Amino acid sequence: MRAISFSKYGGPDVMKLQDLPQPVPEANQVLIRAVTAGLNPVDALQRQGTFRLAHPYTFPKIAGNELSGVVESVGSLVREFQPGDHVMTRTGSEQLSALADYVAVDQDFVARAPQNIPLSDAAAIPLAGLTAQQALGPEHLGLQAGEHLLITGGAGGVGLLAIQLAKLKGAHVTTTASAAGEKLVREAGADHVINYRERKISDGVERFTKVLDLVGGDTVTDLMATVERGGAVVSIAGPPTPGSLAGDTDLSRSKAALVRGVEELLSFKMRRLAKKAGVTYEFFLMHPDGAGLTKLASLVDQGELRATIDSRYPFDQFRDAFEQLESRRSKGKVLVEISA
Repeated sequence: MRAISFSKYGGPDVMKLQDLPQPVPEANQVLIRAVTAGLNPVDALQRQGTFRLAHPYTFPKIAGNELSGVVESVGSLVREFQPGDHVMTRTGSEQLSALADYVAVDQDFVARAPQNIPLSDAAAIPLAGLTAQQALGPEHLGLQAGEHLLITGGAGGVGLLAIQLAKLKGAHVTTTASAAGEKLVREAGADHVINYRERKISDGVERFTKVLDLVGGDTVTDLMATVERGGAVVSIAGPPTPGSLAGDTDLSRSKAALVRGVEELLSFKMRRLAKKAGVTYEFFLMHPDGAGLTKLASLVDQGELRATIDSRYPFDQFRDAFEQLESRRSKGKVLVEISA
C-alpha cells in the first residue's frame, strides 16, 4: 500500500511516499480504507522528534493522526462495525499511521462518520474535535455556562471547533485572531475578538474565568495577568506540566523520572507565574476516544457543529499540504485526499 513515512526525525524533507505492507487487523481492530487524512501541528512536532524522550518511534514511521474512511474488514472481537461502514478516527497516540491507504485502529477509537457532511470532510473532526471537547470538559477546564473563556488562536482547526463547543455550553467566548481570521471566528460564535497583531492580550481590560491556549510561547505568559484568581489555564502549546507527556506510556522507572524532570524544568516558570496569579496551569495531550467522537458526530448531524476546511491536497502533493500546515496561515483544517 502507499504510505507517507519518515525514517528519521527532521524537517519536511525526511518524509517520502513509499510502498509498505498493508496492516492486518488484530482481534480488537478495525481495518479502514482511508479516504482523507487531516493534518495537525502535532504531525510536524512528531516528525521533528519533539516527543521522542517519552514516545520514541520505531522507523519507518507512517505519519498522520486522524482520518475518515470506509471499513474494509474487522477483527474477531469487533461487534460495533462491519465492512462498508463510513467511519472516522483519531489513531493511537503513539501509532500515528493515518497517511496511508489502509489503517488498522483499535475499535474503541473509531466512530461512525456524520451523515450530513461528505465523508472526506469528516477527517477534519477527530483530533481537533476531541482536543476541544476534552479541554473544555470536566477533566480539564470544566467550562460552565456564564463563564468568560479566552481561546487563543481561534481561527485554527481546534479553535474554531472549541468556540462552537464553548458556546453550546453557554460560555461567553473571547478569542484572538488576525483581521483575516476575524470573520471565521465570529461565524463560529465568538463574542469578542482580539487582534493579536494590534495589541497584547494584557493591554486590554478583558478578564477571563478560564483560558484555552492553542498558541503557546509569549502568548501564554502574557495572558496570565488577565485570568481571575481561582481561574484556570489549559494549554496544548505551552510548556508541558509534570505527568503530561508520558501519560499511559509504558516507560521504565528511570526514564519516567527523567521525563518528569524535564517537564518540571520546562514548566517551572509557567507554574510559578500561575501560582503568583492565583490560577492553575495545565498542559495536556488529548487521547483517542470513539465515544467522544460519536457525540461530536451527533452534533454535526444536528447542525450544531461545523468543521471548517482550509485546503485540500492530493496524496502525492503531501509536501505542499505540510508546507501549508507549517506556514501557520491555515484557517481551519488542511486535508490530504487519499482515495475516492
